[in-house]
Amino acid sequence: MTNLFLILVASSVVNNVVLSQFLGICPFLGVSKRVETAAGMGGAVIFVITISSFVTGLIYKFILLPLNFEYLQTIVFILVIAALVQFVEMFLKKNVQSLYQSLGVYLPLITTNCAVLGVALKNVTNGYNLLEGVIYGFGTAVGFTIAIVIMAGIREKLEYNDIPEAFKGSASVLVTAGLMAIAFFGFSGVISL
Repeated sequence: MTNLFLILVASSVVNNVVLSQFLGICPFLGVSKRVETAAGMGGAVIFVITISSFVTGLIYKFILLPLNFEYLQTIVFILVIAALVQFVEMFLKKNVQSLYQSLGVYLPLITTNCAVLGVALKNVTNGYNLLEGVIYGFGTAVGFTIAIVIMAGIREKLEYNDIPEAFKGSASVLVTAGLMAIAFFGFSGVISL
């Protein structure tokens, strides 16, 4: 139980996927304009990464390994992730129309979000069992959500500040992301996996 808790904390805060590993930057920068939209994207990413960790873990352990098809893991993982994102997109389009419209093009980008594929591959690389892989995936997605919601909150506050012209727009966003990465760097070494 302690090991699972350490995996959860390490993947969400210490080794934050966005601010420490620099994966998933596209939706992090693109969807972090409003807190509500960022939280919606975070929820979608939590669902996709957690479920894809479970499904890819099953496929790897019970299909790819016994048949010696480990070399197909990347292709298979991409197909599983694409199918899960299509499911999330259909669900949001039918049930949460406002979130679907506010996410726009960034929702299908979860398919190509390198953080999602990175988690599936890292589960295999780290040799996690099915439960550890799901906890690692969930923790990573929670870390993504924490980072994107914090960034959205900061960006909302920056709108009302008097910023020099040279720092308006993407410059202030990139400086903010860099400062957040430095802040999260303070957690490095607390837990190592």
